[in-house]
Amino acid sequence: MAERAVRPEVEPGPEAARPTVAAVPIALIRAREAVMTHFRPLLAERGYTEQQWRVLRVLDEFGPVDPTQLAERSALLMPSLTRILKTLEERGDVERGADSNDGRRSVVSATAQARATIAQAAASTETAYADIERQFGAEKMATLLELLEELARIGPPEGGS
Repeated sequence: MAERAVRPEVEPGPEAARPTVAAVPIALIRAREAVMTHFRPLLAERGYTEQQWRVLRVLDEFGPVDPTQLAERSALLMPSLTRILKTLEERGDVERGADSNDGRRSVVSATAQARATIAQAAASTETAYADIERQFGAEKMATLLELLEELARIGPPEGGS
């Protein structure tokens, strides 16, 4: 049986670390891992890493975007994205070209091959989402997504960068 995260009765002082059951970064990683157990087999079946799939999904949803926007929307650091794009380009899943509005900027787009792969995977991914919602609850899932979006908008620490 999984341990239930319980907030400690006494808040830790500056000399004590917060218990891991109350550490948001660790809780987010645990939740991510639980969710990804539903998706990893689907990606492995198709020969993609989680990061490659995120890139393809963003390109499929948003269309051609510049690499900076792509890195931001797919939650990747630029050096990782550069390596991933090279692999996806070699596979025939992405194309790079000049921005039609500004020829100095480059854009990345998903190929028809990649979009077809994503469309073929849609039924399997929807089945995975349905299983997660069945176990977790559709209403809780909707609330969680809203809260995570809100949390993602918090700024850096005061006085930080």
